[in-house]
Amino acid sequence: MKNLKMKSARAAKGLSQKALADLVGVSRQTIIAIEKGDYNPTINLCVSICKVLDKTLDELFWI
Repeated sequence: MKNLKMKSARAAKGLSQKALADLVGVSRQTIIAIEKGDYNPTINLCVSICKVLDKTLDELFWI
């Protein structure tokens, strides 16, 4: 399932996929895969993404 919530939150912050990847310490391809729903990130990565995007885990990763 695509993660449109994360993609939207990233865009709202004005961050590119590369910028978000750099901030959380992963590759751009990892961010792409998460947004496409092709990769299930670790809880630690989810928390890092949430911190950068000022969102909760519920807001970005749970329905």
